[in-house]
Amino acid sequence: MTFADLYKKLSQLYPENLREEWDNDGIMCSPNMYKKVERALITLDVTDEVIEYAKVNDFDTIISHHPLIFRPVSALSENNYIQAKLIKLIKYGINVMSFHTRLDAAEGGVNDTLCSCIELENVEKDSQDPIGRIGDIYEEMTLEEFSQIVSTNLESPFVLYSGNRSVRRVYVVGGDGKDFVSRAIATGCDTLVTGRCSYNVSIDAVDMGLNIVEAGHFYTENPVCMSIAEDIQIIDPEIYTQAYNSNNIKFS
Repeated sequence: MTFADLYKKLSQLYPENLREEWDNDGIMCSPNMYKKVERALITLDVTDEVIEYAKVNDFDTIISHHPLIFRPVSALSENNYIQAKLIKLIKYGINVMSFHTRLDAAEGGVNDTLCSCIELENVEKDSQDPIGRIGDIYEEMTLEEFSQIVSTNLESPFVLYSGNRSVRRVYVVGGDGKDFVSRAIATGCDTLVTGRCSYNVSIDAVDMGLNIVEAGHFYTENPVCMSIAEDIQIIDPEIYTQAYNSNNIKFS
């Protein structure tokens, strides 16, 4: 299967019409659109480390969640870090595609995967915003108990939580979820699970009767890499896939 064919197949699963207007994703860099895909590296971010790993381990394709190119590129120069990555990828002959907000919203994408990881039941889309998911925890529990489940299941080294309600109905949005507080409240949820939520938003949300659970941007989105790998295996079992941990943020 060629890179162009794989992109077309994945775009059927993660349709372009689900992409937010402000977003930029899709084919990021392609020295050869019709190169056969034999080894695909799946990652959240296209970092320098990811590119070098792909080269050393003979990956011909990189598939990321976060777009390699977000703003227009007007030139190619090694003096700019994004442009330098593009130069490397072209020199190495590695194709790159990214699926961002459409992967957040798509069935089986970022937020469905996150719901599964934290053991939610009766999961449904937010009828007003296709990115958000709503689900029930299998039994009512304290916020501290639920936060421990989130931390353990996502292998997150830290979880911040605020609020004073027990947990039963949960609104889920991976990554940066500060803009979804009103949707969580409007849909009758007692808790919002996300990666990051600003300090002021979290403080205000508690006064509005909503718990906030922040498990880290990376940790709430990274599980989708395995979901993408599974989708590719269904599309073409002959393609070797590997999920790569691109997190370079340390903690102490």
